[in-house]
Amino acid sequence: MELRHLRYFLAVAEELHFTRAAARLGMAQPPLSQQIQQLEREVGAPLFHRSGRGVALTEAGRQLAGDAREILRLTEAALAGARRAARGETGTIRIGFTASASFNPFVIGSIRDYRAAFPDVEVVLTEENTANLLALFRTRRLDAAFLRPADGEAGDLAGHDLPAEPMMVALPHGHRLAALEAVPLAALAGETFILYPRRNGRGLFDAIMQACRAAGFSPRIGQEAPQMASTVNLIAAGIGISIVPASMSHIRTLGVTYRPIDGDGPVAAMSLLSQDGDSPATVAAFVALVTRRAGDTDLGTDRPKSV
Repeated sequence: MELRHLRYFLAVAEELHFTRAAARLGMAQPPLSQQIQQLEREVGAPLFHRSGRGVALTEAGRQLAGDAREILRLTEAALAGARRAARGETGTIRIGFTASASFNPFVIGSIRDYRAAFPDVEVVLTEENTANLLALFRTRRLDAAFLRPADGEAGDLAGHDLPAEPMMVALPHGHRLAALEAVPLAALAGETFILYPRRNGRGLFDAIMQACRAAGFSPRIGQEAPQMASTVNLIAAGIGISIVPASMSHIRTLGVTYRPIDGDGPVAAMSLLSQDGDSPATVAAFVALVTRRAGDTDLGTDRPKSV
């Protein structure tokens, strides 16, 4: 039995007339009658009472009609489900992000827009440092991630560069440099720095160190903060100062003042990494959405770029 036999059968069952059913199917009446006879031989019983005035369903025909409608409904649903999965409209995606990226409006907006565009996809979110996110990629427990890898750190992952984010100086409230509208990097020489450990995120750490050396000094690191948010809390406690991605200024912690850098300063590069090769369609759809947004919005504010 083939699905076309069921479709032919239902057309006759609904029209109760072979000629009208053949016209509805766009075929000649004799081949339709032959197909129904073939189906009846397979069932082993007549499906229609035939008379000069038309046809009527037998008991076997009535039973088959109900089941055939359900079979065809399930078949169409299965095909539609497969097509949706192929377009990335269903399934699961595992998205990672670093602590600093979690404060970036662009990252938050990308995840929000993806959930709105693909409501039937299960989104599993993971916040980790760069090193741990890369480890999750290696064990294929992550599909995509917003992070700040150093050169060569991403390995064979597919990388999609996003616009770099400026960095700012974070100072304790009342610090002498907080009175400035913008702080030159050279003015930070001799200050005690609180930095995110290099082992957790080489890209951001190295960018800060290189910029400070270019300004003529090597930062004196007095404290490492295991999480980016803890950096801000330690600054509020007066333990030191730091250089952080501009999006961190959205953390309005009492006792912390943010100032832009006067002159050339480090930038916080960001990439969207994803598994290369045979990735689920959900990942391709997510990458397409993020890269499209990156071209259309200001990364630091998540507002449309001015024309």
